[in-house]
Amino acid sequence: MRKRLLLPALALVLFLTACSSQQKVLTGNTFALDTLVELKLYSYPNKERDSLIDDTFDQMKQLENTLSMHVEGSDIDRLNQNAGKEPIAVSDITYRVLQDSLFFSEKTDGLFDVTAGPLIKLWAIDPPDGHYPSPQELDATLPLIDYHKINFLGDSRIELADQGMIVNLGAIAKGTIAEEMKTYLLSRGVTSALINLGGNVLALGSKPDGSSFIIGIQDPSSSRGEYLMSIQIDNESVVSSGDYERYFEYEGKIYHHILNPNTGFPAETNIKQVTIVTDNSQKADGLSTSVLLLGVQKGIQLVESLEGVEAILITKDHYIYFTEGLRDRYETQEELIRNYTITDQLSDLKD
Repeated sequence: MRKRLLLPALALVLFLTACSSQQKVLTGNTFALDTLVELKLYSYPNKERDSLIDDTFDQMKQLENTLSMHVEGSDIDRLNQNAGKEPIAVSDITYRVLQDSLFFSEKTDGLFDVTAGPLIKLWAIDPPDGHYPSPQELDATLPLIDYHKINFLGDSRIELADQGMIVNLGAIAKGTIAEEMKTYLLSRGVTSALINLGGNVLALGSKPDGSSFIIGIQDPSSSRGEYLMSIQIDNESVVSSGDYERYFEYEGKIYHHILNPNTGFPAETNIKQVTIVTDNSQKADGLSTSVLLLGVQKGIQLVESLEGVEAILITKDHYIYFTEGLRDRYETQEELIRNYTITDQLSDLKD
């Protein structure tokens, strides 16, 4: 379920009014979490300005070193190395993220599963390359995927029951880290900021003048940077998942990176792109993958069953569906939107 997200940061004003004086927007960029990370601070204590960006990035990288399976010695690396052998003690945040992941697993009947690591490793999708697995490889891999076999033993101790199990937090960790960055910035007195973790966008508050942040949504049928629409957000997170960001071609067919642990193959739903808007970035991250795996009907049912969660679904046959709370919060790009049909009827959308 590992995914690379969109980069939906639309043009933002560079100088904004904070209280009675103007502050320059503090901006920082770095490469982390396998993506370009951007941080914009709009309202902050002046005495903190020289260290805020670097200190926040340091916090983010510490979290990456804890939660990434690709960092030797991280909690997740140690957990995977000891699968089927013995429990290990992990940090509080690792324990919490793994527990939180069960919410999405249960809501999707196991389609969302952080133990899908062996399947992600088998397909090895790294555009333009990837591996098309044989039936024998899938037969050996799929039994290793089962979130029920993550044993929470208390005192921050976790055990993976079977040898060969691999936890991969690629479908949830960016959201977790964005929330931790928000908490850190609040502790430093920041009241207005925009965090962009490679497309996982979190707005802390609103702009200092009270107006909303404007976030662009990528057109999934166009090249990167072509925005189909924009939405207004305040103190919310926006996360998109799609079948077009990471894929490879095998014998004339495209195989994308969002994998169904039941079939062992990329999810085959009618969803081209799903965008989740909610007040918690971890929830938005997990739901964006969950909805794409579930398909149109079940995906929208899940979103509408959750308080404070909204979604935009774009289908492969060029329909766009907004849940009710977003229907007056978007503007479209006229040149691109003419290729789509906007509907408020779920019956128009195929699974």
